[in-house]
Amino acid sequence: MGFSEHHSTGLSGEIIEQTGVHVEKCYQCGKCSAGCPLSDEMDYPPSLLLRMIQTGDKELEEKVLKSYTIWLCLSCEMCYQRCPMEIDIPTLCDYLRSRSIEKGHINPKAKNIVKFHKAFLNSIKNTGRLYELGMIANFKFSSMKLFQDADLAPAMISKGKLHFLPEKIKDTAQIKRIFNKTISKKVK
Repeated sequence: MGFSEHHSTGLSGEIIEQTGVHVEKCYQCGKCSAGCPLSDEMDYPPSLLLRMIQTGDKELEEKVLKSYTIWLCLSCEMCYQRCPMEIDIPTLCDYLRSRSIEKGHINPKAKNIVKFHKAFLNSIKNTGRLYELGMIANFKFSSMKLFQDADLAPAMISKGKLHFLPEKIKDTAQIKRIFNKTISKKVK
């Protein structure tokens, strides 16, 4: 039976159905973990994460969704470039983060990563593009890291890197419709 004919169940099956990523192709060469710039910071390196999913064991699948690893993925695609089986781990991690949020399994160490992600998306949703100062303020207030890196702000403002007022696109209502449509699809 070929990979395309393989009928996976559990989390592996969900991943194939939702992303087209076939974790069962992984034969544990370890190139993904060796190339990942953050693997030393992860609770499970990418190759182990794939193996945990491959087992189909419900407890291991839950550990995957509760892992810090899925939140640390930078989507740099180093693992994808090195993988002889072309397994798209960044797409996999993106899906796993989404499932982790849905199931309420967010790793406690990832709480500020999630807050930053939400601040980024809110900036795009409200202005149609990234408004850095607004995003930073949103993140600082939600994470309570109010003065972290505050000494960088004056130089960034003087160099024109941070603007006091957001640049908006003409049709922000269209952006909000896209966000609402995406959210309503995820709820179903």
